[in-house]
Amino acid sequence: MTKPIGFTLRWATLLLVAAVSLFPIYWMVMSSFRTHEEIFRYTELGRGLFLPVDWTLQNYRDIFLDPAKPFGRYLLNTLSVAVVVTAAGLLINAMAAFSFAKLRFPFKKGLLALFLSSLVIPYEVIMIPQYLLMRDLGWINSYKALIFPQIVWVFGIFMLIQFFADIPRDILDAARMDGARWPRIFGVIVLPAAVPALITLGIMTFLNQWDSFLWPLVVINEEQRQVIQVAISSYQSLRGISWGKIMAATTISSVPILAVFVLLQRYYVQGITMSGVKG
Repeated sequence: MTKPIGFTLRWATLLLVAAVSLFPIYWMVMSSFRTHEEIFRYTELGRGLFLPVDWTLQNYRDIFLDPAKPFGRYLLNTLSVAVVVTAAGLLINAMAAFSFAKLRFPFKKGLLALFLSSLVIPYEVIMIPQYLLMRDLGWINSYKALIFPQIVWVFGIFMLIQFFADIPRDILDAARMDGARWPRIFGVIVLPAAVPALITLGIMTFLNQWDSFLWPLVVINEEQRQVIQVAISSYQSLRGISWGKIMAATTISSVPILAVFVLLQRYYVQGITMSGVKG
């Protein structure tokens, strides 16, 4: 009798924690179908707290039909930048990680230590020099400024190094003895074995780009080229906060992230586990 009781208690605890964690998301989605006046009217337990009393799609109409703030364009901009940064970042960061993990070249350990030391530097410290560089290149207010500085991710390289370090060196040496060059070994042997780790890094990179706010706010001035997080913040001003629009826009912006994670969560968990286990 003890085991069934313990099992039931564990599941009850997990369900309670899940309910508490998911309720803010549920409330956000439900609030996107409320009028502005109704959003904070119901704060006590009851039907009005969990479901809208007067259902409406006006918040979604307002964000998509506003010509001054084209929300559909913001979605397309953010998706395009996130996809390009993720794809390019996976390739470049994987090559860098493989070089540090398996190739032999002078001062490798020193360069790796110097490279990883940048992880302790706050982003705000390098943002101004980065902005000045974008200005000198003439990339301010362009997608290049959103893409190129974000491709190389030191944390992603470090994570992949842990994974590549576990690939047996004998396999690589055997391929070299058969006449294969390093690019072929990297593309045919290493990358297929690193799919879980690459998917994990891809999800993390896509999420970071989708939620990017400060850098796009600094380098993008044209409304048509802005990204979704900056657009959501624009629904609040000195005149007031359009909570209905914010809830609707946030709900829509959450869908791609949830879809990607749900579809790839198995690889995400596997990649996190394999990149942190040695031997």
